[in-house]
Amino acid sequence: MADWQKITGGITAPRGYQAAGITAGLKPSGLADLALIFSEVEAIAAGVFTTSQVKAACVEYCRQRLQAKQSARAILCNAGQANAATGTQGNLDTLESALAVAQALNISSESVLLASTGVIGQRIKMDALRSGIPKVVAALSETGSDAAAGAIITTDLVTKSIALQTTIGDRPVRIGGIAKGSGMIHPNMATMLAFVTCDAVVSPHLWQQMLARAADRSFNSITVDGDTSTNDSLIALANGQSRTPAIIEWGAEAEKLEAMLTAVCQHLAKAIARDGEGATCLIEVEVTGAQNELSARQIAKTIAGSSLVKSAIFGRDPNWGRIAAAAGRAGVPFEQENLQIKLGNFLMLENGQPLQFDRAAASAYLKKASVGAYLQEDTVLISVNVGNGYGVGKAWGCDLSYDYVKINAEYTT
Repeated sequence: MADWQKITGGITAPRGYQAAGITAGLKPSGLADLALIFSEVEAIAAGVFTTSQVKAACVEYCRQRLQAKQSARAILCNAGQANAATGTQGNLDTLESALAVAQALNISSESVLLASTGVIGQRIKMDALRSGIPKVVAALSETGSDAAAGAIITTDLVTKSIALQTTIGDRPVRIGGIAKGSGMIHPNMATMLAFVTCDAVVSPHLWQQMLARAADRSFNSITVDGDTSTNDSLIALANGQSRTPAIIEWGAEAEKLEAMLTAVCQHLAKAIARDGEGATCLIEVEVTGAQNELSARQIAKTIAGSSLVKSAIFGRDPNWGRIAAAAGRAGVPFEQENLQIKLGNFLMLENGQPLQFDRAAASAYLKKASVGAYLQEDTVLISVNVGNGYGVGKAWGCDLSYDYVKINAEYTT
């Protein structure tokens, strides 16, 4: 069993955090579009960002900020305009945004981090942002997580939030998180924003390492459509308000904290994959028997990202040959004679040999997942074994439906 429990509160569940989400007039829809997360004290900050060569102004800003100082107190996120590929003026808008937040909170602008989501090539509506910042600061609350989660989404159908609690040094330690993402989802990183808060005391170096590994096992292991974006950001704060002993080196307590951080990130990542544009189910691929975890994850990600596999799942077609083909092209060597494939409890290939299975029942298994309860009974499990190695890896995706094209064909029109 996991050494933690799920609690309520989302991003504000850890001690010493407030959050808010308001409508500032940034989205044409008139929905909530400006979120703020605030730590009552300076917090250790870590980040993982898009690997794209085309990066939004906020991404470059945060990378530079965290290189100079691994701490922060506030994260401002706007939805509606990505402020990516907006040139010099986009950079100036970012700097102005950080300064405005700092002035409204009476903190240093060096303690402000930023994120944006929306249409690439569009600047932030600065008049709306300027007037919205005092309002979102005034709305800050210890129960503001849901409002913040609602203000960062774009094409998402649902908000995404989680909070977990464990015990370190006989005191409760909590990690909360919110995320957004639905389309342009693929590893390194997916089109997503995720914000994590924690009240543990942890060194900056360890916190960054923990977050990077957690990202690899979560957000860098999901795929919807093979596209990534310009704005992808995962930012995590740890403010020490749990008053637990400081975690400054690797050991049992650091391992426990990282495991809980990974669980938070994996929950949010799975929620993003399940909410893929037009999706009807979540696909979880587990690969075992590889030489190492990296190889196992590479095979799993290739299978989860295969358009043919995703289409077959949508068609409720237990076409295991597509799974085998995807595993074979993942760029990871293994002996074909060792390959085993299962769909749910249906064993389809063993030692490289095809097996008889109940095709109608396997199809029914896929249909059942498409109407299952969200993130409970809506998951299609694909299990692949490639040998006798110790490497185990997972990846998550979703089926590819007709609606994906409908949603994305007229995104800006």
